[in-house]
Amino acid sequence: MCGISGIMRTGEEKELVNSGIVEMTNELMHRGPDDCGYYVDHNIALGFRRLSIIDLKYGNQPLYNEDKSLIMVCNGEIFNYKKLRKQLQLKGHNFYTSCDVEVIPHLYEEYGLDMFDKLNGQFAFALYNRNNRKVLLARDHFGIAPLFYTHLGKDLIFGSEIKSLLKHPEIPRSVNLTALDQIFTFPGIISPSTMFKGIYSLKPGHYLFGNPDEFKVKEYWDLVYPSTPIESTKPKDYYIDKLSNALTQSVNYRLNSDVPVGLYISGGLDSSIVASLSKTIKPDTDFHSFSIEFGDKHINESKYQKLMAKSIKSRHHSYLFKNEDILLRLKTAIFHAECPLKETYNTCSLALSELANLNNIKVVLGGEGADELFGGYVGYKFDSLGLGAGTHMDPEEIIDMQIRDKLWGDENLLYDKHISTIEELKLGLYSNPVKEVFNEFNSAVEGVVDKSKLAGRNSFHKRSYLDFKLRLSDHLVADHGDRVGYANSVEIRYPFLDLDVMNCVKDIPISFINNPMNEKELLKMCAKEYVPKSIMERQKFSFVAPGSNYLMRLNNEWINDTLSFDTIKRQGYFNPNVVERVKENFSKEGFDINQTFETDILMIVLTFGIFLDLFEMPNF
Repeated sequence: MCGISGIMRTGEEKELVNSGIVEMTNELMHRGPDDCGYYVDHNIALGFRRLSIIDLKYGNQPLYNEDKSLIMVCNGEIFNYKKLRKQLQLKGHNFYTSCDVEVIPHLYEEYGLDMFDKLNGQFAFALYNRNNRKVLLARDHFGIAPLFYTHLGKDLIFGSEIKSLLKHPEIPRSVNLTALDQIFTFPGIISPSTMFKGIYSLKPGHYLFGNPDEFKVKEYWDLVYPSTPIESTKPKDYYIDKLSNALTQSVNYRLNSDVPVGLYISGGLDSSIVASLSKTIKPDTDFHSFSIEFGDKHINESKYQKLMAKSIKSRHHSYLFKNEDILLRLKTAIFHAECPLKETYNTCSLALSELANLNNIKVVLGGEGADELFGGYVGYKFDSLGLGAGTHMDPEEIIDMQIRDKLWGDENLLYDKHISTIEELKLGLYSNPVKEVFNEFNSAVEGVVDKSKLAGRNSFHKRSYLDFKLRLSDHLVADHGDRVGYANSVEIRYPFLDLDVMNCVKDIPISFINNPMNEKELLKMCAKEYVPKSIMERQKFSFVAPGSNYLMRLNNEWINDTLSFDTIKRQGYFNPNVVERVKENFSKEGFDINQTFETDILMIVLTFGIFLDLFEMPNF
């Protein structure tokens, strides 16, 4: 549900009646085309765009407590709201809508900042207290809902997307080189960084509290795996039943809606489990399901998608995605991501949400989060087989070990790629003026994650924690989830990203979860009763969309112009001579990139150039 925006000001010299809050909020119309609402007081302006999902008649915002001393706008869903609502009513609280997020101001009134222990949902909200003139901004545990903020003079400005903040005429536009460096180095940007210097992403599981003169950002939750191994005191069937119950409850929560809920079906295990449980819970529901097909038989999963749709008897819709569609949607994908991309598959996700929107589906369930919980990536298998870090102690490996020890506190934990190799690539690409300040923005330094959450953990849990922190929240459920969904007014819900599911998995012995010879074995055992056997038994398929080598061979005018020597030189971020050599190499017939193990550096250069143009960013 929706998008929010706001401005808070200290001082009495200028009220916020003409604050520009309408313009900021209207910039989020794609997130909420159904309705809008505002609250403007002498020092606070809140805006809301609504995607009507629950309580269609009365659920517009802002929402209040009984005496209207607390005012809230919220993007998201509280899945355990019915239970919370009953508890609050027993304590004397009165509700005026059937909207799920109305529990938030009442929870705050009752429990203050301890309220987060009770919430299970995907949310980003702003709650203003008229009595003490303080604001509370918060983002959900897993970072599914985005929330950005900046401090400008006596103003605190915030919103669901950065483009909303940029409607404020006084916010400067400057590239955050740390964020650009993170895209090269890690799966994506890491909160609180954004591509805009001085604009921050509130980290998952964090809140901001105070006023523009004095506010604090504090963590209220983090994924904390056991520091000592869990003993197998119970049989495997016990954990299978417990996990099955938790997943069933999670899917049931996310099917709650006053509008039809659709299903994304990829043909893989994770989305198939979600789809099957949905049909099991609501057997009489005529679900709509959505998939992407490809003409290339090597990456096309339509056989399994159709099998799953037939299994649940859904109204299935598929979009035949051609490589030319990448060109049609690449700029749109970057505009909504608000950052450069290192792959093109966001364009496929855009086509998927377009398909849902065309069929009047506002809510869909997806399977993200299972790979991070159950070891679905190749790195988990490499760890188990002792193939992660290098075995030859050459100078490059020694340097990489030192970097890994600094970042993770474990020199043997090879996450994603060899960072020393990436650093060599970056320093070759960056222009001389950028390289002169490299030490000021180098992202391969301490502080990327909380190393105390890795210390003493099993290698499986270490990798899972890093996947949640570096891959999931700011990439897979951000630019690849929230942003491409809401670009077409579609909300995506993730049953695997549920607190109860998470707490269940944390208590399962590693030996029951991690079987390198049969990935996701425990999850498969949960699903064997309702997911087709051929989907259960197929090898995990990692979809990789065509990279920059494909785009270079198209000889497209605007791509050529974006990557031209003159454009790269004028922008000043990259070395134009090096970019020319990379272009020549990537354009050769037969040249290919293994995106699982290699970084598509030219894709980052290309999409960074598009980003600069779309958001009118300055040259270096």
